[in-house]
Amino acid sequence: MSRLAAGVCLITAHEPPLSADGPRGEDVGMTATAFMSVSLDPPLVLVSLREGSRMDDLLAEQPLWAVSVLADHQLQVAGRFAMKGRISDRLLFADLPYVRGEASGAPLLTGALATLECRTENRVEAGDHTLVVGRVLTAGLPSPDSPPLTYFRGRYRHLNQ
Repeated sequence: MSRLAAGVCLITAHEPPLSADGPRGEDVGMTATAFMSVSLDPPLVLVSLREGSRMDDLLAEQPLWAVSVLADHQLQVAGRFAMKGRISDRLLFADLPYVRGEASGAPLLTGALATLECRTENRVEAGDHTLVVGRVLTAGLPSPDSPPLTYFRGRYRHLNQ
């Protein structure tokens, strides 16, 4: 499967606070290459999450999430959110330019090729992953003319046009 080129996305969600008077919630992000369009009518997308990952656990409870389709100048963002074993994502978002999605409350990266806000429609267990199907609530094109970031043979690649 490493011979199948894939686009690279940042999947984000906002973890709500545990209590109304407790500390504020936290933004969570993960790099994904297993993301695809499923349907135009209704507009559905799918992301594959490693079972038991922080994002899988969060999206089991939080139905709203977002996708930023990364441009090739966002290579460092992809690497940053692909790190395993991190305790908090707060520092990972600290210096990134983003806007907060109105529908999801999740970060949408400035400079991304496209952004989507989604609501989970279905979750399917598939081996060691969970397939999350989301209905697209909003779509934007912050930087539609940039070249895409791709992943091929275990490495991030720039697409020569």
